[in-house]
Amino acid sequence: MGLKTSCLKKEVTISLKTGNLFEKVSSKTRPLADCLRPHQVNEIIGQDHLLGEGKPLRRLLEAKKLSSMILWGPPGCGKTTLARLLAKEVGLEFEAVSAIVGGVADLRKVFESAKDRKAMGKDTLLFVDEIHRFNRAQQDVFLSSIEEGIITLVGATTENPSFELNAALMSRCRVFVLNRLSEEDLESLLKRAEVQEGKKLPLTSEARETLIRMADGDGRAILNFSESLFLYPENLDSSHLIEAIQRRAPLYDKAQEGHYNLISALHKSVRGSDPDASLYWFCRMVDAGEDLLFIARRLVRMAVEDIGLADPRAINQAIAAKEAYEFLGSPEGELALAQSVLYLAMAPKSNATYIAYKKALQAAKELGSLSPPKHILNAPTGLMKSLGYGKDYLYDHDTEEGFSGQNYFPEGIKRLSFYQPKGLGFEEGLSKRLKELEILRKEKKN
Repeated sequence: MGLKTSCLKKEVTISLKTGNLFEKVSSKTRPLADCLRPHQVNEIIGQDHLLGEGKPLRRLLEAKKLSSMILWGPPGCGKTTLARLLAKEVGLEFEAVSAIVGGVADLRKVFESAKDRKAMGKDTLLFVDEIHRFNRAQQDVFLSSIEEGIITLVGATTENPSFELNAALMSRCRVFVLNRLSEEDLESLLKRAEVQEGKKLPLTSEARETLIRMADGDGRAILNFSESLFLYPENLDSSHLIEAIQRRAPLYDKAQEGHYNLISALHKSVRGSDPDASLYWFCRMVDAGEDLLFIARRLVRMAVEDIGLADPRAINQAIAAKEAYEFLGSPEGELALAQSVLYLAMAPKSNATYIAYKKALQAAKELGSLSPPKHILNAPTGLMKSLGYGKDYLYDHDTEEGFSGQNYFPEGIKRLSFYQPKGLGFEEGLSKRLKELEILRKEKKN
């Protein structure tokens, strides 16, 4: 990578005790992240699955033919840079619009310019940052320009395009998924920054690892962190590092995919009986500011869906944790939810109740409005009694085994079986009981 740039830097010293800045030279500077922006596709890191030899984007570049596309990936993974370099490599005019500040009027101006440019033999790549910010009706404005070849659209989004982009636009674009940068990728960026600055970052080895973790896969963030850290005259340990750069907010949107991904990870870790992973994902959501009552409700669902009668106490634990959180508030009440997470993760698992409910619900829909057998109906009037309501009903408590074995399903259908306990935890006893009842039922029938 060509790292020699004309970026001017301020000579600044910082007192670690006071944090005051004392500038020796004041001049206009370019941000470090901008100075280190790749100038060639080969300099992009972390996206070898798209740009490596024989990979999809590499093939398009070698053919010098781009189709409209959506770049989906987390912040700081290089979406904007990649779009610029795609235009450069293929020889397209680069136009950029942000869906945060731009609107349909801005897009129409770009389309007119692109149409004029095309008439002179020059094609246009339109890069739309945060394209998911346009509503579904606004997204339709791209369609005719894409169809007519006036623009090659490259949209960038941090959100799942399946949820955020309309079907018409999606059908005209290929979706390429960009990866969050790995720890090795972020370390490479730090080394590039050190070459650019001509000195090592003033961090202990432990603090350097902490910095990489705090960047959370975001290349732009780690370079922005580094820019301020280069100003410190002496090595920082992890605690001083955190004080120096404060704390980066976790990548998490409570209304979007991050929200669903983490609750899915928590639910599946509980289902998989891994208390440590379950607690980790729970804490990730707590740390991101998730609504803890949402988590509490999901814990109750896990107790009935994935544990059920294998441990009937699980639902009591989940509801008690919710009530404890509502009573104590945050942060004290969070411990009650954490306890519930651990209990549910370690409890024996069974989805037998869930499966039985689904089967019974399906049967209820398919069989229609069948009446109960008359012998289990009450007969409060003479007419009903004359029609056979309640006739030959056996009161189970009066039988020797407390079990009459009579039919409770609608007449004319075969006996149905829904609940089949897994034989784990408390359900082991229930499974044994069901087998005993089936034997008794056959004996009574004979």
